[in-house]
Amino acid sequence: MTASLAVPLSCAPTPCVRGGAQPRAQGQVRVTAKARDGAAVIDDLHQQGSLKALFPRSRGAALDAVLLNTGGGVTGGDRFDVAIGAGPDTHLTVTTQAAERAYKAQPQETGRLRNRLTVQAGARLDWLPQETILFDGAAVDRRLSADLAVDATLLLVEPLVFGRHAMGETLRSGRFTDRIDIRREGVPLFADRTALSGDIAAHLARPGVAAGAGAMASVVYAAADAERHLPALRACLPATGGASLIRDGLLFARLLAPDSFTLRKHLLPLIDLLSTTPLPRTWTI
Repeated sequence: MTASLAVPLSCAPTPCVRGGAQPRAQGQVRVTAKARDGAAVIDDLHQQGSLKALFPRSRGAALDAVLLNTGGGVTGGDRFDVAIGAGPDTHLTVTTQAAERAYKAQPQETGRLRNRLTVQAGARLDWLPQETILFDGAAVDRRLSADLAVDATLLLVEPLVFGRHAMGETLRSGRFTDRIDIRREGVPLFADRTALSGDIAAHLARPGVAAGAGAMASVVYAAADAERHLPALRACLPATGGASLIRDGLLFARLLAPDSFTLRKHLLPLIDLLSTTPLPRTWTI
């Protein structure tokens, strides 16, 4: 019998209704993978509330997991917790069924997203969610932490869209905080912080911030072969993107685009370059 890989959810559930507040969505998903007969298979699965995990037909040795928010989006007061674990010598790819939408929140209410990733010895985890789209008045606090074994590989992509450009949306108010922390063998490897509040569109319009960009993506590749990918990665970046080898085994890229369509056009080749399997099918629907 193979023991389950313990990946705790980031926090205990909170009540859906608090002191007369409107009902809010809660969801928890825990997925861990183990190796069996040369392929990654489900080791442990827990899903609760308005978060689900789907598992498409296998595309080879990797296990694909697709996260689905049945609540239809995120608004103030929502709580979502995801814990993903790639066991020894496994390859696990995690994506989302569609872009996540962060809608207008009530005053003093914030939607909270917590993602915890664990990648054990000889394993690889591709964290490839589709875009998070911020609507005017959204309030979101998102945090992701990843713990890697000494020889583990992590490909992490986080696309973010500041309103739907084709619909003429402008973010005149809102709050968005994002925190990414990656550790290898307990030692801090990478930390990134984003904080936007108030008139987000005006802030992004500043030349030293985003020069009016309507979409952004961050790409982190933590692997022994990170350095060899740097020239090819830079070659396919737009003029509004940049990539650096922050340290041995850690590649980071960030790119800006006027809208989500243009962002995808530049982002998909980057993912393909750093991946060892085809792009998840949900990205092509």
